[in-house]
This record gives sequence, structure tokens and C-alpha cells, in this order.
Amino acid sequence: MAANFWTSSHFEQLLDPEVVDVVHQQDKDKGITLEEFKLIKMHMTNCIQKLAQFVKVRQRVVATAVAYMRRVYTRKSMSEYDPRLVAPTCLYLASKAEESTVQARLLVFYIKKLNSDEKYRYEIKDILEMEMKILEALNYYLVVFHPYRTLAQLLQDSGINDMNMTQLSWGLVNDTYKMDLVLIHPPYLIALACMYIASVYREKDITTWFEELRVDMNAVKNISMEILDFYENYKTISEERVNAAFSKLAFKP
Repeated sequence: MAANFWTSSHFEQLLDPEVVDVVHQQDKDKGITLEEFKLIKMHMTNCIQKLAQFVKVRQRVVATAVAYMRRVYTRKSMSEYDPRLVAPTCLYLASKAEESTVQARLLVFYIKKLNSDEKYRYEIKDILEMEMKILEALNYYLVVFHPYRTLAQLLQDSGINDMNMTQLSWGLVNDTYKMDLVLIHPPYLIALACMYIASVYREKDITTWFEELRVDMNAVKNISMEILDFYENYKTISEERVNAAFSKLAFKP
């Protein structure tokens, strides 16, 4: 993977929120709303996380898989690219990109184990075929930078030796993958926003430290508000809402 975010394909492909929050016409024609579009992506993020726990890959692989999945849907419709197949295939591709390869047959085994629904009955050939389609959709750009390394450096630099704040910051970063932030903002700003929220909740005054960083605090606070809005609006994802959204896509068995 590239060593410098600012010279990477990830930086070159950062998107405006208006581009990310677009439901493709084929999905609109089936009645998919923007809320349902977000809901399906959030549900599939949870599915990737759950599947990853069974095949035992690092959080970084999960984060890369989610970034791939979300990037695919800025370019392709869910009607063309079934999220139930795209999600595990992105995990398969990410495991290779992050040098933690998971065998396709293992993914297929756990997909079937975790889902009794016939719509999840995919075989190895389905994963391999979708992998090629996803690679094309991503234009073969597989480099993804994450906030984790930056967060670790920033926490150390801030001089705060508070395990509760550290854990909260890491948890917040993990939750940002339930949103499209990784497609829109540089990783260091996401890390700072998570630290900012954690410092407020843990009542740690790091205002001076933030000032010394000379970062755009408006950008940090705006991302923080996006994260807090997410918690306010999406505390739980009801199975009924997810099923209703998927029923509109109505994939053939």
C-alpha cells in the first residue's frame, strides 16, 4: 500500500457528500429512497463485521472492505450489484489487499451458516465473479488509508493517558465506517473528530493541544456533528426496515 495519503489514489478519489448521497436511477426506479440506500449500506457494514469475526481478520481488513463496498455504490447501483454478494466479496478482496487472505470457500461456508435466507446461498464462483466486477468498479484502485494509525499517534501526542478516552476514541472510529466519512474526509480529520467527541464526553480539556495543531477546527467540528447526528438517527436498525428496503430491490433467486 502507498505510504503517503496525500500522494495516494485514496486522496485523489475523495468525494463531495453530494456525490456520495446519490441513489442511482435504477434503484430509484424500484422505489429505493436515500434513507433506504443508507440503511442497506449500514446493514451490509454490520454483515461484513459479523462475517469477519468468524473468519478472524483484523479490524483494518473490515475497514478496507467497508470502504470498497461504499465506494462501489458511488458508481454502481444496488440493482446491478446485489449488496448481499458485494459485501462478502469486498471482505474477500480486502483480505488479499491487506495481506490477510481468507479463502473464498471459508467465506461461503460462514455466509450460509449465518444466513438461513436462500437469497444468501452463494457459491465460490459467485464470489470470484463478483470480485472481478468490483475490481472494475473500483478502477483497480485498492489503496485505502484509515484513521487508526493517525489516531494512535495523536492520542500519544496529546499526552492524555486515559484508557477510557482511548477506548471511546477507537470505538468512535470503528463506528464511522457505518457512514460514508472514509470516502469524503482525510483520515486524520476523522481521527481528530473522534478525539474531539471523546474529550468532551470524558471531560478532558485538550483545547490548547488542538490549537497547537493548527488544523481546521470547523472541519473537525462538522465531522463530529455528522457522527453525533448518526448516533441520534440510527441508534438501531430494525430488521423490518432493512427487509422492506431489500424487498424493493427484489433480486431473482
